[in-house]
Amino acid sequence: MALISFLGFTLLVGIISWWSVRKTDETSSDGYFLGGRSLTAGVIAGSLLLTNLSTEQIVGLNGSAYKDGLSVMAWETLAALAIVVTAMFLLPRYLKGGLTTVPQFLAKRFDVTTKTITSGLFLTGYVVVLLPVILYSGSVAISGMFDVPGLLGVSDSTALVICIWGIGIIGSIYAVFGGLKAVAVSDSINAVGLIIGGIMIPVFGLMAIGDGSVLGGLDTLMAANPERFDSTGNPGQEVPFSTIFTGMMLVQLFYWGTNQQIIQRGLGAKNLAEGQKGLLLAAFLKILGPIILVLPGMIAYYYFEGGLASSDLAYPELVRAVLPKPLMGFFAAVLFGAILSSFNSVLNSSVTLFGIDIYKQHINKNASEMTVVKYGKVFGVCLALAAMFIAPLIANAGSLFNYLQEINGIYSIPIFTIIVVGYLTKRVPAIAAKIGILSGSILYIISQFIVGPKMVANALAEAKANGITDPVELNLIEAGAYPHYLHVMAILFISNIIIMLVIGKFYPRKEPFQLEYTKQVSIEPWKHVKLASAFIAIIVIGIYIYFAK
Repeated sequence: MALISFLGFTLLVGIISWWSVRKTDETSSDGYFLGGRSLTAGVIAGSLLLTNLSTEQIVGLNGSAYKDGLSVMAWETLAALAIVVTAMFLLPRYLKGGLTTVPQFLAKRFDVTTKTITSGLFLTGYVVVLLPVILYSGSVAISGMFDVPGLLGVSDSTALVICIWGIGIIGSIYAVFGGLKAVAVSDSINAVGLIIGGIMIPVFGLMAIGDGSVLGGLDTLMAANPERFDSTGNPGQEVPFSTIFTGMMLVQLFYWGTNQQIIQRGLGAKNLAEGQKGLLLAAFLKILGPIILVLPGMIAYYYFEGGLASSDLAYPELVRAVLPKPLMGFFAAVLFGAILSSFNSVLNSSVTLFGIDIYKQHINKNASEMTVVKYGKVFGVCLALAAMFIAPLIANAGSLFNYLQEINGIYSIPIFTIIVVGYLTKRVPAIAAKIGILSGSILYIISQFIVGPKMVANALAEAKANGITDPVELNLIEAGAYPHYLHVMAILFISNIIIMLVIGKFYPRKEPFQLEYTKQVSIEPWKHVKLASAFIAIIVIGIYIYFAK
């Protein structure tokens, strides 16, 4: 029964997606890469939500909540503020310039080389890290949920490979052959399922610990561990309170405002008003995100009495313990939708970056739009195949969640820096952008992978030599030995801005940059954008104040 409901829901999503895109002209760049610039608010919000959510986040963030409590909600609630900034500041400028990719702006503002470097960094991060990790983590979840090894009579590793290729092929069909609109429509349908399925887990979890009452379960949870309902993280935890004022907001702004796989949904808006409404709706939904991505982990801590072997087991073990068996198929389909969405969204963005910023720019400058789309699809197929081959190898890489967060810092902050400087200044030259990217990336690598580990190792060795063995105390010593990576990001962000401004002072552009209006879509803002943005900001601040201990 579970398998039938899983296959039924998945097939329904595919049919509706095909029906929605059957009349879209996908022989043009706008049609294929941006859904014909026809996306409405609801589709944008749903697609943003599903693109953002994946198994490593659902499992990983709940695992962090199991370990640290409510403070990890910063990854969700502060995203709402970043989306507000994107809707108010960045999206109007993107749509005014008629952009298909974020690096396109860098070509106009600085030069083609800057754009190519940025596109290359995005693609490298997607190909080497993001796509294989999505495939691997999703396949582990699906294989475990359906007991694929037992079902097919194969080994765990063989079952994993089967799931990887199954998810990869289905995701590729959506992304490569359907274009952005197919991805966005399927995301929107799955978003509804994810909200329903995601809410079921904390509801059933609270009922399990509250003798059938959701409110009773919440009272029990808060009374048992009140210190875990603290919005302000402590030193040694994943998100110390000080980091939300430094690198945390920069990471959020990069992700929601400049990351191609995310902002592409906004670039496909039929007009600025619809784009802003879609983004702000997504921002409001992110405020509710901790209900799905944090609360289950905290319930699991109480339910299992903090006795799980690994924090990453918190979510799957809770699902297995509290979800009624008849609902398992639907929930698996919803989880599959989240996996699929993340994969096909990243793949679609990779195809867009290659087609527009590399093939058209450097390989065949005279290519027709149909040719660009054709070779973009070919690249997408190759990319998907590469990711499917790489994904099984990740099984030997150990824990990836925090490591990947640090890895992404190599390119995220440098790219965000040059975009901010590009929009806020008019005479900073192209050479400053190149130096900003290179210096930011190199300094971050030196900091996080050479200097930081050495200082932490020395501090821990000294502590152990002095007879300190308490894990809590050692954790605090480790946290204090070197600045948190989010603080490092903030330091490098400011340093790179200063470097670029100094270069701009002594070697300015000959002509000041002017952002031209391409008239691709209307850039008349939504009349309630300021009111809605202020409302969202007040809610976020209120939540932090209410839960602050």
